[in-house]
Amino acid sequence: MNMRNPTALLPRPKRRVLLCCAVLLALAAPSGAMAAEETTMIKLIRGLIASGALRPEDGQALLVQAQAEAAAAEAKAGTGAALTGGVALEAGDVRVPYVPQHVRDEIRDEVRQDVMQQASEQGWASPNEVAEWTKRIKVAGDVRVRNESRFYSDSNSDIEIDWAAINDGSGYDTNPNTNLDLPPLRNSRQDRRNLWRVRARLGVEAEISERTRAGIRLASGSSDGPVSTTDTLGGGMEKKDIWLDQVWLSYAPTYWVTVKGGRFGNPFWSSDTLFSNDLNFDGLAANFLSPPQGEGNWSVFGNLAVVPLEYTSDNSPSASQVKTPNENKWLSGAQVGIDWRFNDNHSVRAAVAYYDYKNISGKVSSPCLLYAGAPGCDTDWSRPAFMQKGNTLMLLRDIALNPLDPANTPTPQYVGLASAFRLADLNLRWDASLSHRMDMRLEADYIRNLAYDQNAMFTRANGGIVNNFGNGGTTTAESFRSGDTAWMLQATFGDVELKQKGQWQALLGYKRIEPDALPDAYNDSNFHLGGTNARGYYVGGAYMFDHRTWVSGKWMAAKEVFGPPLAIDVFQLEFNTGF
Repeated sequence: MNMRNPTALLPRPKRRVLLCCAVLLALAAPSGAMAAEETTMIKLIRGLIASGALRPEDGQALLVQAQAEAAAAEAKAGTGAALTGGVALEAGDVRVPYVPQHVRDEIRDEVRQDVMQQASEQGWASPNEVAEWTKRIKVAGDVRVRNESRFYSDSNSDIEIDWAAINDGSGYDTNPNTNLDLPPLRNSRQDRRNLWRVRARLGVEAEISERTRAGIRLASGSSDGPVSTTDTLGGGMEKKDIWLDQVWLSYAPTYWVTVKGGRFGNPFWSSDTLFSNDLNFDGLAANFLSPPQGEGNWSVFGNLAVVPLEYTSDNSPSASQVKTPNENKWLSGAQVGIDWRFNDNHSVRAAVAYYDYKNISGKVSSPCLLYAGAPGCDTDWSRPAFMQKGNTLMLLRDIALNPLDPANTPTPQYVGLASAFRLADLNLRWDASLSHRMDMRLEADYIRNLAYDQNAMFTRANGGIVNNFGNGGTTTAESFRSGDTAWMLQATFGDVELKQKGQWQALLGYKRIEPDALPDAYNDSNFHLGGTNARGYYVGGAYMFDHRTWVSGKWMAAKEVFGPPLAIDVFQLEFNTGF
């Protein structure tokens, strides 16, 4: 027990209160009241013990110390009076009590610590300091202004059906006796030059704790489609739309695992041949990253995701007592890869992935009595919520003919995907430093649809196959042409990642995407203006002329793989900045 400073036994808040009370009582005591002063101190200690503020054993130690100091002070006071000839202090004189140096030092140090702690927490410890919570918030964004031109060949087919527009509407009547109008058609011959387009994204990420983070991002966009956040200017100077692009929460149970839920960026390492760079994913994902192995030369990573693509509407069909059964559509994906640095000048990244799209293929309905007033058919849900172009399609509705007038029964049709999709994806990247100012990056992506089966497609469609090109008529097995493979090669020279003013890069690439190699809804919307059934090359370059600001250009020349001619060239000149 520290008898020199018994208050050291107390917790800091209680010790500080008791010390301050002791000093104040001593300063307030009048001359000649030494015994009363000490008695008051003893009463104070006893009161603290009785109230529970002091433990009995701590209080007893303080009582012993206080009684001893009171006796010593009384004896000292008597001795002092004798030495001064017994002269007592007169009324109005102030007696300054003795406060031990260690008590004064302790009070000063504790007050200083409390003040500095409060100053640090509230951000006023230094003039340029900010509040602590602001250090856990990160704001990031980017702005892009693009001039885009689209060039169509004069020899292109002039019948390019817009199947997405048909699915968004009330269907297309395929009976020529009741409908002489053409279906909605895409532009395929008229150039579109000097389209000014913009993209803006603004996000906030918060570090809730060492393990938990949350993020929200807003973005521009001309529609709620998943593959682009670019909006076209004009339109009578109307204001542009802003969408909730991302909203997510992540948790890292350990340093090598991060789990994320909500709407977030692509959790996989992939190229825009499969997933657009603007595509975000809904659902749940987990990312794994091993610590560096082999003296830091290589590491292993993995990614998992479960993504709800579309839920069955609760009230569909709205005008029927019998609702659509639960027919949700899902994407499940798994990927494993390796990063391997051979030396300071060469590194390789490789990954293999498997993607399983569940319940996204079309289904032929049971006989549908539309002529009798049925609100719809029982497989209308199987048409895609979003599509670009290229996949083989099938008619969904088995429309019963009116027995009183079968030839003049309208047959409004929707279309769905004819193929199933289970993809194997191999990605490769090699980075090499060729010289002090010249790097090189070679990239390859190979995709194969393991579920592609021409016979299964015709069986699923009950013969009602329509390619997503041509005149829209049904296709026979003998004339049918499609494919299950997609691949991409790309070479980048210069500075493969632009980070500083004065850096530059140039790139050259080639893509071939067969019609049913992958779902056409989710890949890059620029090459051949999106979708599958496309092949061609692209060249581009970029130069960073200011801090975080660069200009880039890209020319993409693409045409069809199978079917009627559809050549589309796209040129883009962009000004970009990020913050």
